[in-house]
Amino acid sequence: MQINVTQLLKEPIGSRHSYHIDENIGANDIKSIKGDVTLTRTKSGIMVKCEITALVAGICSRCLKPIDCEVSYSFEEESLPSITISEDLSLHGQFDNLTIDESQTLDLTEAIQQYALLTMPVKPLCHPDCAGICPSCGQDLNKYPCQCPSRSHDQRWSKLISLGKESKT
Repeated sequence: MQINVTQLLKEPIGSRHSYHIDENIGANDIKSIKGDVTLTRTKSGIMVKCEITALVAGICSRCLKPIDCEVSYSFEEESLPSITISEDLSLHGQFDNLTIDESQTLDLTEAIQQYALLTMPVKPLCHPDCAGICPSCGQDLNKYPCQCPSRSHDQRWSKLISLGKESKT
C-alpha cells in the first residue's frame, strides 16, 4: 500500500490526512486487509497510525488443515524522509521500517505485513474443540475416531497417574 505524501509534507506540523483501506494483497500469507490509516505531519516526518484487521492464512496446530485467521491490530510509527547526505552516509532509511522515498511516497506494505504476522496466534485452531490427529496413524479425529489400540502409558508416569485416579474418587 503506497501513499503519496507530497502535499502533507508541505502542510504545517499537526496537519492530518486519513485513509480507509480495503485491499487484497495476497502476499506472505496475508489475503486481505481492512482498516484506517491516519497520517499526521510532525517536525521531522509523518506519524503513521493504523488500525487494521487482516485475514491471514495459517495451519491448525492440532489437525494441520489450512485455515484463515482474522487478526486485528494497531500500530503507530514515525516515518522519516530518506535524505542522502553523502554517498556513504544516509540520514534515515537504513534502520527505519517506514521511510518516505525520493518521490515522496510512503510504502506501508511491509509494516502492515509484519504486524499482521506478529499478531497471529502462536497455535491457531480451526475451531476451539478441534480433536486433532491420532499420533499413531495420523487419522483426523474430527471426522471419526481411529482404530488404533489404546496406547499404554509410559511406566515412568504410573505413580503419578495412579495419584490422579485416587484424587478423582
